[in-house]
Amino acid sequence: MIRLSNKREAAGMTRRGFLVAMTAVGVSFGFPRSVLAAMDPATADGKVLPDEGALYEPSLWYSIDQAGKVKVNIIRAEMGQHVGTSIARILADELEVPWENVEIVHVDSAKKWGLMVTGGSWSVSQSWPVYRQAGAAGRTALIEAAAKKWGVSANACEAHAGKVISGNREISYGELVAMGLTRQFTEDELKALPLKPNDDLQLVGKAVTSLDIANKTNGKAIFGIDAKVDGMVYAAPLLPPTRYGAKVTQMDDSAAKSVKGYQQTLVLDDPSGTVPGWVMVIADSFTAAQKAAAKVKVSWQAGAAAKVSEADIINHGRELLKDSSKGAILDTGDTNTDAVFAKAGDTIEHEYLTATVLHAQMEPLNALVFRNQDGLWEIHSGCQWQSLTTPVLAKALGVSEDEITIRAYLLGGGFGRRLNGDYTVPAALASKALGGKPVKMLMMRPQDLAFDSPRSASVQQLKMAFDENKGVVAMEHHATAGWPTEVMIPVFMPKGINGQPYDPFSIAGADHWYNVGAQKVRAVSNDLANDSFRPGWLRSVSPGWTGWAVESFMDEAAHHAGKDPLEFRLQLLTAEGRNAGAGPIAAGGASRQAAVLKKAAAMIGWGSPQPEGTGLGIASTFGQERDMPTWVAVAAQVHVDKATGLVDVQKLYVAVDAGIIVDPNGAEAQCQGAALWGLSMALYEGTELVNGKFKDGNFDTYTPLRIGQTPEVKIEFMPSKMAPSGLGEPAVTPVAPAIANAIYNAVGVRLRKIPMTPDDVKNALKA
Repeated sequence: MIRLSNKREAAGMTRRGFLVAMTAVGVSFGFPRSVLAAMDPATADGKVLPDEGALYEPSLWYSIDQAGKVKVNIIRAEMGQHVGTSIARILADELEVPWENVEIVHVDSAKKWGLMVTGGSWSVSQSWPVYRQAGAAGRTALIEAAAKKWGVSANACEAHAGKVISGNREISYGELVAMGLTRQFTEDELKALPLKPNDDLQLVGKAVTSLDIANKTNGKAIFGIDAKVDGMVYAAPLLPPTRYGAKVTQMDDSAAKSVKGYQQTLVLDDPSGTVPGWVMVIADSFTAAQKAAAKVKVSWQAGAAAKVSEADIINHGRELLKDSSKGAILDTGDTNTDAVFAKAGDTIEHEYLTATVLHAQMEPLNALVFRNQDGLWEIHSGCQWQSLTTPVLAKALGVSEDEITIRAYLLGGGFGRRLNGDYTVPAALASKALGGKPVKMLMMRPQDLAFDSPRSASVQQLKMAFDENKGVVAMEHHATAGWPTEVMIPVFMPKGINGQPYDPFSIAGADHWYNVGAQKVRAVSNDLANDSFRPGWLRSVSPGWTGWAVESFMDEAAHHAGKDPLEFRLQLLTAEGRNAGAGPIAAGGASRQAAVLKKAAAMIGWGSPQPEGTGLGIASTFGQERDMPTWVAVAAQVHVDKATGLVDVQKLYVAVDAGIIVDPNGAEAQCQGAALWGLSMALYEGTELVNGKFKDGNFDTYTPLRIGQTPEVKIEFMPSKMAPSGLGEPAVTPVAPAIANAIYNAVGVRLRKIPMTPDDVKNALKA
């Protein structure tokens, strides 16, 4: 068992043990409902520890009690990335509090927390200024209180390790809190507070014990799948043949009545339109619900998607791209490419495809829902986007959003699937049909995959114009796919320069940092995909597939121009004009992308001779959006077996510039996982729609990367004093093109569709 430091154990675990013991014998501390809806991942049962004595809350984001304990409120979901530890250390560093005095609380879904979403690699980057300001506020208030007590100037005092010190005098934060602090700060006052110099930060960038690591290791961590309440029943869902438009025409549960514990079968009526045609089999145990569900006979009238397959999605996308009037044109500066192409000395054009990709997270979808004694609807489930899920639940239940609270739980894998909280709706509707009784729905793996909101298949067509000296003078990128933001939260969609809205999470990455002269990027929604299933946000969102096209195309353009692919890219990363970068995160622009490219090339030994059938490939992206770039370059070494078409990825060397690295161990782990996810989608993952259903229903046919297929992975971070950017997703984005480019250098064939299967390799070799 991993144990916490002795100091933390002595200071904190005794209180935890007391709380757990008292709860076990039925003692109630009378916590308000909001506290019950929060979660401390370091306690054995997830319950938030009581405060000791007086309490001071300098801001919404944390409190300090009379014992000097600091509770940091976290609005981000924890799904293995230790986000609470990262955010808490930002605050603790600025506040000057010992790490062993810090606890984290994953809070409920109350509106006071603002936009609650965990995705886009935003968590640490967006929390950096907020929690530093909050920490500075507390430190300032405590120093002022000590100075007043001693009758000295605040400038004569300093904060250190949970104390305020002035000469030979010192007083602890807990003692100051016991005096009764009320100091609050306006928004303008917060912004004006001086922050510690980055060089003086003691926790940021250093190794610390993750606050939730013990329970994750010893099996005591509480996930949504572990949620239980007294008197709950279990629901086994029966899914219709299509995501939309299905209706139950007949239901017969007579055979299910022979199952001990079976109660009834519900045909759901969903005002939100989230789960049309769903049937829920109710029983007093999970096993009984599953057995009964196997005996319930249901007939459906299928929706229109029953006639739609993957090829239809792809072909429809191609037809959409033929019509130049469709879609949004992004602001990339000079978009007048037609005139340049008309006069070009030479041009190239290629199409790139990606297959439908499922999330396939380890913890299958689940939700426990009931109406509590106060009349509030409690949703017990892991959730990445509470602010999106709550209004959908309100519509489904026919109540106001204020009557719903989502309790925080750890997520056994999110990867974007739990941004869309649609899986909470059927449990809520079943509970409503049973008068608010607690209903726990747990999907089996085939149901989880069938109900996925996958990354849509995509079609991308790229063009480049050269002058008579093979210099790049213009580039176009036309892309179409199903748009999750359009389907689920269209208010998040900006407009292009032609006034047409677009899904930023379905085109970001196409607006790259290369200086290519005139540049046009066009994003087109694939309405057939949107109508056939619910497209979703999947780890790395659009950069995972737009980066595939851009970096494969850049490699092809380099070979067409007769230049080394590395040098070709570096010549275009000139950091001029809009590509110079601006702001606290993007400053440096293309020059920082050039730096990670050089680094990855040096790591792999770019240009060194390789054995027969082995090749090196390189690719570089900026992770997510242009205003929050994480510069990543990947160099890959692969060996290709020409007889079998098998691609053996031997090395993935990754160079990353993400600004200041808050949590070094967590950052490395996230980049390793992201790179391997990219490899998995490049070679192994991908399903297809067949008559309205995804063809793969379990891990026997949907085959993510296995441990034996894992290459040597090295991650190196560029030293930086820039503000932190995101790390959860960016390392996904350059992996697939780096592998494709390495395959080309190994055996001379160019693959333009992912996943790249052995059959694709063999067919390309034959051609």
